[in-house]
Amino acid sequence: MRRRASEARSGVLSTITADGRPHAVPCCFVLDGDIVYSAVDAKPKSTPALRRLDNLAAHPEACLLVDHYEDDWSELWWIRLDCTARVLTDGDERNRALDLLAGKYPQYRSARPPGPVIALDVSAWRSWP
Repeated sequence: MRRRASEARSGVLSTITADGRPHAVPCCFVLDGDIVYSAVDAKPKSTPALRRLDNLAAHPEACLLVDHYEDDWSELWWIRLDCTARVLTDGDERNRALDLLAGKYPQYRSARPPGPVIALDVSAWRSWP
């Protein structure tokens, strides 16, 4: 599971809105032990005040889903990481997370993400098969 999750290029981050509704968005991420980091980067967005950040302020529970699909269904798999989130706006952990993300994504080497970093402390791993 760790190898597959680490090698995945993207996942779907699911959070809970203030009124209890699910909210899912694709994201880039890096796994460091039992912490997942995802940054608010400079890709075009409708606003820099992202709903996922508001959601995490209201409900820090989140999950990250990573999956692989092929027409050969014997190759299918998914991994769900259940987490508690923290939002990092500065400091050593944020800088380390950005370094790890830049190591995985060449785009982040040339344009370091300017926004907060979401730290997801993994409490449970689930997978299939």
